Amino acid sequence: MQEQNLLERITVDPAIFGGKPIIRGRRLAVEHILGMLAAGDTADVLLAGYPWLEAQDIQACLVYAHRLVQHERIELTPRVLA
Repeated sequence: MQEQNLLERITVDPAIFGGKPIIRGRRLAVEHILGMLAAGDTADVLLAGYPWLEAQDIQACLVYAHRLVQHERIELTPRVLA
């Protein structure tokens, strides 16, 4: 599935979670899925926990996150060793 098609699964509704990105208009925030993945949950665990969730929804969350950070640059301050 193309990235743009995947991103269409991510919606924003001001009435749900204060307008945070959510999955297909449901009350499940993209940040929640990303947090669960970051904590070590697998896609299978997520799919079992949310029966309406589809694998493409999880992939859409990853594409969304990638798009957000792809142009970020962090400047590290050199550390002086004592």
